[in-house]
Amino acid sequence: MKNILYLSLIFIGQIINAQDKTNITGVVYTDEIATNGVVVKIIGTSKTTITDSLGTYKFENLASGNYKIQVSYIGKKTIQKTISLAENQNFVQDFYLEDDDNSLDEVVVTGTLKAVRRSESPVPVETYSPVFFKKNPTSNIFEALQNVNGVRPQLNCNICNTGDIHINGLEGPYTLVLIDGMPIVSGLSTVYGLSGIPNSLLERIEVVKGPASSLYGSEAVGGLINIITKNPKSAPAFSADGFTTRWGEANLDLGFKANVGKTASVLIGTNYFNYDNPIDNNGDNFTDVTLQERISVFQKWNFNRKSNKLFSLAGRYFYEDRWGGEMQWNKGFRGGDEVYGESIYTERYELLGAYELPIEEKMLLSFSYTDHDQNSVYGNTKYLAQQKIGFTQLTWDKKIKNHDLLFGTAIRYNFYNDNTPATLTNDENWIPSLFIQDEIKFNEKHTVLLGARYDYNDNHGSIFTPRFAYKFKATDNDIIRLNAGTGFRIVNLFTEEHAALTGSRDVIVLEDLKPEQSYNVNLNYLKKIYTGNGNFIGIETSAWYTYFTNSIIPDYDTNPNQIIYKNLNGFAVTKGISTNVDMTFQNGLKFILGATYMDVSKTEDDIKTRQMLTEKFSGTWAISYRLPKLFLDIDYTGNVYGPMRLPLLGALDPRQEYSPTWSIQNIQFTFNKLKNFEIYMGIKNLLNWTPNKGNPFIIARANDPFDKNVQYDPSGNVMVTPDNPYGLTFDPGYVYGPNQGIRSFFGLRYTLK
Repeated sequence: MKNILYLSLIFIGQIINAQDKTNITGVVYTDEIATNGVVVKIIGTSKTTITDSLGTYKFENLASGNYKIQVSYIGKKTIQKTISLAENQNFVQDFYLEDDDNSLDEVVVTGTLKAVRRSESPVPVETYSPVFFKKNPTSNIFEALQNVNGVRPQLNCNICNTGDIHINGLEGPYTLVLIDGMPIVSGLSTVYGLSGIPNSLLERIEVVKGPASSLYGSEAVGGLINIITKNPKSAPAFSADGFTTRWGEANLDLGFKANVGKTASVLIGTNYFNYDNPIDNNGDNFTDVTLQERISVFQKWNFNRKSNKLFSLAGRYFYEDRWGGEMQWNKGFRGGDEVYGESIYTERYELLGAYELPIEEKMLLSFSYTDHDQNSVYGNTKYLAQQKIGFTQLTWDKKIKNHDLLFGTAIRYNFYNDNTPATLTNDENWIPSLFIQDEIKFNEKHTVLLGARYDYNDNHGSIFTPRFAYKFKATDNDIIRLNAGTGFRIVNLFTEEHAALTGSRDVIVLEDLKPEQSYNVNLNYLKKIYTGNGNFIGIETSAWYTYFTNSIIPDYDTNPNQIIYKNLNGFAVTKGISTNVDMTFQNGLKFILGATYMDVSKTEDDIKTRQMLTEKFSGTWAISYRLPKLFLDIDYTGNVYGPMRLPLLGALDPRQEYSPTWSIQNIQFTFNKLKNFEIYMGIKNLLNWTPNKGNPFIIARANDPFDKNVQYDPSGNVMVTPDNPYGLTFDPGYVYGPNQGIRSFFGLRYTLK
């Protein structure tokens, strides 16, 4: 009995003593869910812990005083808080982490086809989350990319408003666009494929600048954009986002998820956009903005497997009806020569999936299929085209000591047919591929990546693309990356160059076009600065040099009535330097700034010429300020572009040969006091800039779009007449920026987690 009493007294004494200890405990929440694996550290000490399965952290046996706690988690904003700890106090402090709109250390997959932290990737990858794009809401991803440094959405037609994505001065066909790592957007869909992807399904967008052909094959010459959709398991239960503008545009995104028993979860997203209000502010009797109606439905399934291995399936249906032209045009004039209009019906189906094999080795089977139908008229010129792309890829991820190996094989099926002289018969081919990648980690500071890919094309034979990367991690906050490699691109003119279809220029193809080859080197430096008062500064700078052989650049200069295509008898070069700065302050102020300087040129017969539609410099910014007491967020976004050389129709053309320096700026106010709701409003294009300013007109011969009154001399050259004093033909290809002026917008978001 005495022994029991003695042990009890010891136990009670231990409890009393434990209560006297000074501790800090709490729970970390992400998306209102207690989360394990969150890193919690006391700055200035060696004390670091990770939250457990209940999201709990604990620091024990601390002395009284002030402590700065830092909490960090992938894809969330790192936060810091100072705690004043009294003696014998058990202090409870919970943390709620918010989404990071431009995290510098989140998981990325695009650079190496593997999920790694951004700081650990030998290939520089930029990431952008939905929070970033919400700063300037748009109806499609094409427009959303306007605030990404070094990435420029380029309009190619004043009437149909088709466009492509320029990366580091290279045109859209040099950029590969992926959805969940699958080459969904290519060929015909490079023009329209970035429309109609529901923003409610967007997890993040990853951008790689520079060749990636050693992993992804053709088209990944200038860079690639990977649109990654949400995982149904982590997506909100329901989301809705709708906005309208003073011009009459209306956009609605809906998303919801559901569990199908214990076997699967499904995510469904829908996008609807409508604009049916013809506006002609520049007075040329042509619509300033293409009228559109489109609907897109996306569905993604994740299946639960006993082995926890991945199995997902996704599909998308997209339909769009768009037209632009003379203000009096209607569908009764479609395809005729009375009233000019450009009308495009697009219908496409997409299927993609990923299945991790049920074996011990990490092997992933990925597949996709797209069917794209386009029925379009450009005035009285019909363009009917169909494209089918099938893709299957098997990768084997294997680690051997300090070697992180990736073996892969892929096969791609291309079918293309249109009614142009370029396609007298169906263009059908199979492209098998083999690739290997070895990431060698010598130590914490030095990593080398070696890669190579072999492709075989029925029309062009064997193509080999090697790759090299080196990463030097001086500290966790100082990283240098060197990347070098080659790229190739196989061209289909009419699927990529819609300037060949609109206007009255004749398209001339002088020879059988050979694949373009590129040689690239890129140097990247990342610096992260954490200040003592909890502020953060991230600086990332890249310098690049790309050399092209067999380059195929549309020639607008030789003959103003023609667009000439041939392999360049010389070489083309793009080089430049780009810097991104990300600054976050504890007072609620955040800056995301970007600037790029570049030189894009071609050299033929020893004559160097600046390429069309390439700017010397550009800049982007997103400045945000949070007023927590007012439940208000303010976002000021914008871009600026230097002069670009533009396609003129001859020496008498009165339009400017170079565009002016121009800028699109926007402001938005977001009110978030109501639970699950966000109310936002603002103004787009604050400066009311449009490209017609400083020009007598934008569309040449807008008064005679079928060239019925144009006269030609015996050599086929346009004659100067009283009705045609500048000797022009109809041409809407003089375009470098949007025609849409200032407008207000209002929107509402609802998210149920």
